[in-house]
Amino acid sequence: MAKVRHSRFTAKKRGRLGNRGEKWTEVLSWEPRASIYHNFLSKEECEYLIKIAKPFMKKSSVVDSKTGKSKDSRVRTSSGMFLKRGQDKIISDIEKRIAEYSFIPIEHGEGLQVLHYEVGQKYEPHFDYFVDEYNTRHGGQRLATMLMYLSDVEEGGETIFPNAKGNISAVPWWDELSKCGKGGLAVKPKMGDALLFWSMKPDATVDPSSLHGGCPVIVGDKWSSTKWMHVNEYKK
Repeated sequence: MAKVRHSRFTAKKRGRLGNRGEKWTEVLSWEPRASIYHNFLSKEECEYLIKIAKPFMKKSSVVDSKTGKSKDSRVRTSSGMFLKRGQDKIISDIEKRIAEYSFIPIEHGEGLQVLHYEVGQKYEPHFDYFVDEYNTRHGGQRLATMLMYLSDVEEGGETIFPNAKGNISAVPWWDELSKCGKGGLAVKPKMGDALLFWSMKPDATVDPSSLHGGCPVIVGDKWSSTKWMHVNEYKK
């Protein structure tokens, strides 16, 4: 069981806690609701996901809100691929752990998506929830996102929430952030860490403060894995 340490997003800035391998949860923000589960994945799990995804990586796309089909876009310049839900024991174990942490059943989640960002690649701010009926046919609205970092990034590549409420400079890693990362509440990628944030509020309305993006990688490269979770069972 992970230890829980409450938000330093509104506390005095201080050094980053926890050693590589120690599991603990840090409540990052209440608007949007976001927390970091430090060392959620082991180094071996991170390396495994990268290894099995590498041969199948393709340029990332976005979903057309009218047709539901994927299309190329300049707002997302990474490469990526999808793994099947429950594809093997390692993936099943990770998905079970996500369900236990989020309290959202495994059946409500999409398959894991593995993403790779090289220098200069980014994802402009966007919402994970849908604003159309077409994309909610398979499981309803997206409720929450688990974003797992599979690698460290030397500089850049932060996950940023431009609409977050609070003192954004209070995060203990503020001095390590790129210029882009200082434009909102930002999380610096660290291998094994997992960022859970909610696209919907407790009253079941969508949360505009969940707007988020991926800052350009400046030095190094970034590997991550995303699990989107829906209100209902995802059957697509």
